[in-house]
Amino acid sequence: MGTGRRSLTTAALALACAVTVLATSGAAHASVTAPTPPPAPLPASTPQSLKELEEIREKLDELYHDAAVATDAYNAAEEKSERQSAEIVELAREIVEGRAKLERLKDRAGAAARAQYRTGGLPPEARLWLSDDPEAFLEGAGRVRQGEQATQGLLGELTRTQQDLEQYSADASAQWKQLEANRKAKAEAKKKVTKQIAAAQKLESQLEKDERERLAELEEEAARKAQTAWLGSGVLDDAKGQATTGGKKAVAFATAQTGKPYQWGAEGPKAYDCSGLTSQAWLAAGRTIPRTSQEQWRQLPRVDVEDMRPGDLIIYFDDASHVAMYIGDGAMVHSPRPGRTVTVAGAGSMPILGVVRPDK
Repeated sequence: MGTGRRSLTTAALALACAVTVLATSGAAHASVTAPTPPPAPLPASTPQSLKELEEIREKLDELYHDAAVATDAYNAAEEKSERQSAEIVELAREIVEGRAKLERLKDRAGAAARAQYRTGGLPPEARLWLSDDPEAFLEGAGRVRQGEQATQGLLGELTRTQQDLEQYSADASAQWKQLEANRKAKAEAKKKVTKQIAAAQKLESQLEKDERERLAELEEEAARKAQTAWLGSGVLDDAKGQATTGGKKAVAFATAQTGKPYQWGAEGPKAYDCSGLTSQAWLAAGRTIPRTSQEQWRQLPRVDVEDMRPGDLIIYFDDASHVAMYIGDGAMVHSPRPGRTVTVAGAGSMPILGVVRPDK
C-alpha cells in the first residue's frame, strides 16, 4: 500500500479526533448552547483512494497473469518430462530384449561355425571325390548350402540387432539429457509461479477488509463492463451452435467442479488450474487434448467466436495464458486464479484471443 492511502487514513483519524473534541466541548456548555449534531459519515472511498485501488487491481491482474504464464511453462515441462520418462522406460525394455536376442543369435552363430569346422574346411569338390556315396553327398551338399544361406541370414540379423541396440542406447542418452533440461525448466517455472503469487498475496494482505471488499467490487465491475460490451457487439446474435454428445459430457464435468479451489499445476480431483480443468473435462468426455492453454490454442482446430458451441474452449489474452470452457448463453466455466474457485462467468469478461474445438 502506498503512502497516499496512509496519508488519507491519517487525515481521516485526525478529522475524527477533532470532531470528538468539538462534541465534548459542546456537551460542557449544554446549558447555554444546543448540542452539536453528530458529524455526517465520511464517504467510504475518496476519488483518490478509488484510483489507488484501481491501480492495485491492475497490478494484481499483472502479477496473476505472469503467474499463469509461468504455470503454463511448468505444466508443459511436466508433460514433456512424463512423456520422456515413459519413452526412456520403453527404450530400456527394448535394450534388455535386444541384448537377450543378441545372445541367442551369437549362440546360433557359434553353433553354425562349429558345424562348419567339423567338415574339415574342405571345398565341396574335394568332399565329393572323397565321398563313398556321391548321391548322398550331393543331397547333403544341398543342405549345407541351405545352412550357409541361413548362416548368412543369421549374421545379418545379428548385425542389425547390434545396430538397433546402439541406436536404442543413443536415443536413451538423448532422452535423459532432454529430461534433465525439462526438469530444470520446470524448476525455474515453479520459482516464477511462486514468486508472482507471493507478490500478489503480499499486496492483497496490506489491504484492510473494507478495501479488499471494494477491490472485489472493482474486479466484478470491470468484468461486467467487458461482458456487456462483448454482448453488445452482437457477436452472439446469430449463434446457434448445439453441443455434441462429447461437448455435453465435457460441460457437465466442468460445471460439476464449481466451488473447487484453483491450484496451479493441479488436474483434480480436489483442485484445478485453468487448463487442468479443461483438459480433464474433455478426458472425461473420452478425448485427450493438450495439457496447457498455449498448446490447446496451438494444436486444436480453431473456430470463429460467433460459431462456438458448448464444450468449445475459449482462449484468453494475446499469449494464450488462460482458457475456459464455453457452456452456452454467453457464459463460460473456468478456474480463474489463486485465491479463487472454479466458477461460471461471462465469456466476454476477459480479452478473447480465439476459440478452439476439441471434437471438430
